[in-house]
Amino acid sequence: MASKAIYAVVAVAGIALASAAAWWYQKPRPSAADNASPAAAGAAGASGASGKPVTVEAAKVELVRLVDDAQAVGSLRSRRSVVLRPEVSGRITQLNFTDGQRVRKGQVLVQFDDQLPLAQVQQSQAELSIALANQKRNEELVAQNFVSQRSLDESAANLQVAQAKLSLAKATAARLKIVAPFDGIAGIRLVNVGDYLKDGADIVNIEDLEAIYVDFRLPERFQSKVKPGQTAALDIDALPGRRYTAQIQAIDPLIDANGRSIGIRGCIDNRQLQLRPGMFARTNTVFSVREDARVIPEEAIVPQGGRQFVIKLQEGPNPQSWTTKRVEVKVGLRSPGKVEVLQGLEPGDTVITAGQQRAQRDGTVVSVVQLANERPAGAPAGGQRQAAPAAPAPAAAAAAAPAGPNPCGVSMASVPAAQAAPAPAAPERKPAAPARNPA
Repeated sequence: MASKAIYAVVAVAGIALASAAAWWYQKPRPSAADNASPAAAGAAGASGASGKPVTVEAAKVELVRLVDDAQAVGSLRSRRSVVLRPEVSGRITQLNFTDGQRVRKGQVLVQFDDQLPLAQVQQSQAELSIALANQKRNEELVAQNFVSQRSLDESAANLQVAQAKLSLAKATAARLKIVAPFDGIAGIRLVNVGDYLKDGADIVNIEDLEAIYVDFRLPERFQSKVKPGQTAALDIDALPGRRYTAQIQAIDPLIDANGRSIGIRGCIDNRQLQLRPGMFARTNTVFSVREDARVIPEEAIVPQGGRQFVIKLQEGPNPQSWTTKRVEVKVGLRSPGKVEVLQGLEPGDTVITAGQQRAQRDGTVVSVVQLANERPAGAPAGGQRQAAPAAPAPAAAAAAAPAGPNPCGVSMASVPAAQAAPAPAAPERKPAAPARNPA
C-alpha cells in the first residue's frame, strides 16, 4: 500500500513539473518595443510591424474644366410635314409640280375634274341674278304701296338662298383643287394624271426643311436641369465630321412611366438643307460648364456608411515620409476615372489612391512610391476633357449660315456661352506643388 501511495505522489509531481515547464516555454518574451516610451510605441504601431513607413500611391488635386452634360440618341423630323389627300372623290386632270420640287403656300398642286361643279356655279350665279332683280323690284313696289311687305320679305329670303347656293357651289369646286398648305419641298408623288382617287387617298408629302426638329429622351433625374433655351450638340452618323447645334424648345410635361424618361424637342437651323427627316442623331445636352473644378482619381474615394472619405497626406517626421489624415469630402460630377470634389480638399492637396487599407488610422507614417498625376511639363491634366481634333469639314458645312431670321425663332447668338456645345479644353492650370517632394 505504501509503495502505491509513493507511486501516486511521484506521478502527480511529474505532471505538475511538466505543466510548469510547458507554461514557461510558451510564455511570450518581452521585446525592445515594450521597454520603449509610449510615444515610440505608438509611432512603431503606426508605421507597421517592421518599423518602416507604409508605402502608398498618391495623387494631387487638380483644377480642370468639367462639362455637366448628358448623352442620348434621337431622331430628326420636319418642322412641318403633311401628306396631301383629297376630301372628295374625282379624276386627276392636272399635276402642277414635279417630284422634289420646292412649292409655295397656296400653290395649286393637283387639279381634279371640276366641269360639273363649275356648271353648278354658273347656275347658282344665274339664280342669284334673278333673286337680286326680284328683290330690287319689290323694294320699289313696296315704296309705292303696290305690293305687300310679305312679298318683299319672300324675295329677300329667296336672295339669301341664292347666295348660299352660290357659296356652296364655289366651295364644292374649290375642294377639287389641292393647294400647298405651307412652303416646303414636295416628295415623290404616288399618282398620275387620269387616276381616279377616292377621298382620303395619299397623293404626295410636303416637308418644311428650313428647320429640323430632333426628338430625344433623357432620364427623369435630369428634369430639374434641362430648360428651354439650352443647347445640345448633335453628331449625325450619316454626316461624319460635322457637328450641329440644336436649341431646346419644348420639354414634355409627362414622364414616360415605362422608361422613366422625359421627352425633349430641339430645333436646328437647316436652311442649307443638309439634314433630312428620319436621320439618326447622337445628342449631347450641355447643362453647365465648370472651368476650375477640383478633381481627384476615383480610386482615392473611400465610401463608408453612406459618406465619402479620402486619406489626405500631411508633413511627416522626415522629408521622405508623410502622415495621414482621414477627411470627409462631398463629390460632384464624374468623368472617366475622375471625380469632382466640392468640399473637403483644396487645389494642390495630395491624397492616397492605392494602399488605403494600410493607413486606416490618422497619423500613420507613409512613403509615396508613385505620384499618379506627375507628368512632363505640357502634358494634359488627368481628368481634363480634351476636345478631339475636328475632322476637315466640307466646304458646304464650313459656309456661313444663310442670312435672315433663324427659322427656330431664337437667334443662337443669344444663347449664353456656358450653354454652348463643349469647346476645346482650356490650358491646364498647374496646381501649386506641396512644400516637400515625396520621394
